[in-house]
Amino acid sequence: MTEDRQLVSKALGGDRKAFEMIVRKYEQPLTSYLGRMTGEREAALDFAQEVFLKAYCSLASYRPAFKFSTWLFKIASNHMIDHWRKKKLPTVSIDQPVDDGDGPLTPQVPDPGPSVARKFELAEIRQKIERALESVPEALRELFILRHVNEFSYEEIADIKSLPVGTVKNRVFQAKELLRKRMEAS
Repeated sequence: MTEDRQLVSKALGGDRKAFEMIVRKYEQPLTSYLGRMTGEREAALDFAQEVFLKAYCSLASYRPAFKFSTWLFKIASNHMIDHWRKKKLPTVSIDQPVDDGDGPLTPQVPDPGPSVARKFELAEIRQKIERALESVPEALRELFILRHVNEFSYEEIADIKSLPVGTVKNRVFQAKELLRKRMEAS
């Protein structure tokens, strides 16, 4: 956290390498988050660049009292909201069944270790999870990903999304329950 503050301070002072270090540090988790939200790797890469550009342009507004990662993911979350608004995606009640999306994200199975059969089995499980996750409404899916993929605390997610902590906990639980039901049904 202190390292991030120092890098931001250096970047504000004109040190380009400092911002490069910030990008390298957060590129993978940010792209992963955006990829799970969009379901498209290429779009996630484009969005990540746009988010880093927005972050760079807004760096002076960053307040060191808060974690940099929380601030960055709030920008990313708002970027996704803007994207969905532009696309005018239909909203779905969490009580209403949701059709599967166009297809799952490509699973990334670690190479060393498991046998070919185990790798295939793990790939199938990941695809099932990704497909089930795609069927969870965006608002719940986003909170689930922030919590269980990006490993943000409930408090950090509340800051990112400007929601009460209790609401975040409730929605993450709802997402888990929907995901569990979808997994049991498949």
